[in-house]
Amino acid sequence: MRRILALLFLFAPLTAALAQPAPKELDALVQRTMTAFEVPGMAIAVVKDGKVVLSKGYGVRKLGEAAPVTPETLFGIASNTKAFTAAALAMLVDEGKLQWDDRVVDHLPAFQMYDPYVTRELTVRDLLVHRSGLGLGAGDLLYFPASSYTEDEIVAKLRHIRPASSFRSRYAYDNILYLVAGKVIEKASGQRWGDFIRERIFTPLGMKASNTSVADFRPGANVAIPHAKADGRLRAIEPMGFDNNAPAAAINSSVNDLSRWMLVQLAKGALPGGDGTKRLFSEKQSREMWSAQTVLPIGESPKPLAALQPEFSAYGLGWNLRDYRGHKVVTHTGGLPGYVSRVLLVPSLGLGVAVLTNQEARGGFEAPAFAILDSYVGGPRTDWVAAFKAADEEKTKKAELAVSEKRTARSAESKPSLPLGRYAGTYRDAWYGDAAIAMEGDRLVLRFLRTPSLTGELEHWQYDTFVARWRDRTLNADAFVSFSLKPDGSIDQMKLQAVSPLTDFSFDFQDLLFTQVKQAGGEAVTQTRP
Repeated sequence: MRRILALLFLFAPLTAALAQPAPKELDALVQRTMTAFEVPGMAIAVVKDGKVVLSKGYGVRKLGEAAPVTPETLFGIASNTKAFTAAALAMLVDEGKLQWDDRVVDHLPAFQMYDPYVTRELTVRDLLVHRSGLGLGAGDLLYFPASSYTEDEIVAKLRHIRPASSFRSRYAYDNILYLVAGKVIEKASGQRWGDFIRERIFTPLGMKASNTSVADFRPGANVAIPHAKADGRLRAIEPMGFDNNAPAAAINSSVNDLSRWMLVQLAKGALPGGDGTKRLFSEKQSREMWSAQTVLPIGESPKPLAALQPEFSAYGLGWNLRDYRGHKVVTHTGGLPGYVSRVLLVPSLGLGVAVLTNQEARGGFEAPAFAILDSYVGGPRTDWVAAFKAADEEKTKKAELAVSEKRTARSAESKPSLPLGRYAGTYRDAWYGDAAIAMEGDRLVLRFLRTPSLTGELEHWQYDTFVARWRDRTLNADAFVSFSLKPDGSIDQMKLQAVSPLTDFSFDFQDLLFTQVKQAGGEAVTQTRP
């Protein structure tokens, strides 16, 4: 029976201790967190009232190796990149090169969404606030896992992605429109997105280590290696390139560099070391980015995390907005294979916290972040390590039960309608493109032709449904693959659906609708869908 020890520190002593380089209470909490959530390496920064009061690394860059995480160690910050893209647009608004409510087509005339009305009316602001009508994670499979599609190909494919709701009617988080925002930045500034971020943000802030691509990593560099679980066992993986949607998630940074970013954010755009006249962006634009743009529905938090239940929740421009114990919190998380993180700002307290990790465990970055936040805002003590551990276990148990119920309900004795070789061929989805199924030995193998890691054996489930067991087991995203037949017995359509509720939303399999365009052996098939 596992027992999680109670949190060892009191809030007031930690608040005072944070001025020291290594508060023992925080160190103990971090070590507990890393053990509980199997995190090889972590880095934390705290800024307060215009000063860096903590910047420290913990653990190792790679499991099984001795190189330590330091304040200079680079991690992928994933969707924390979005705030940088928003800031770049804010700077261009300050310069009069665009306005938040400019229509996207006025900057990118070739831009198209599925609905002509949305194409005509979508604004620069709409690109950042997750209310376009696209479904959750729509189009993510175009670049996640890493694909061979170019930026321009991805933007062009937007016209084929069907909306899940009407325009501006509800919130659904997406990544793909941040790529379009990057294209607007390029058109308005005359610079590539990455060049703009480096020259206009990293350089004036002194973020000397940060970069915008894993291609910039060099052998022996101070980089945290990402880790993920494959069939329950943690192992190091290769950093995933995100160059074809960089404005959404491609920045790599350290807590030393993010300290500078948080200080400028808390100073409402003013650069450090001056009298407030030298700015990254204006105070007006700071208010705009931190103003609610899209109201988020508030569900009930899991019981172990009841203390996190907000009174309001919204999305600003590249930032999540919420309350916590009477304070407005400006925050964002980031998640890529093997990297998860949080940046958290409390403007009323002049407080900023950044936690970077090289393992895909939510509690690994949340427990230290909220423990530090609690030390400043006061209130009842919460053992966040225990709370997030309990919430994870509850979520995992529910997911395992859901999968088990599916397994119990299936008709295990049923057979496919066709000989296995008849399922082989080339299949096409309007927005993703082509996938191929081939017989290899006595098994069917599915390949997404522009996404190498989405290759897996098809294991018969029941009737004309199979399960794709991806060869890259770190994806943790096995999917049902179901075929429907025409009256003549030929294949009409192929659909996919994630097996486990824990599958990351960026595997938007449910949005795909494949039709067979070529049978095994080379015979072309008439398409039933454009």
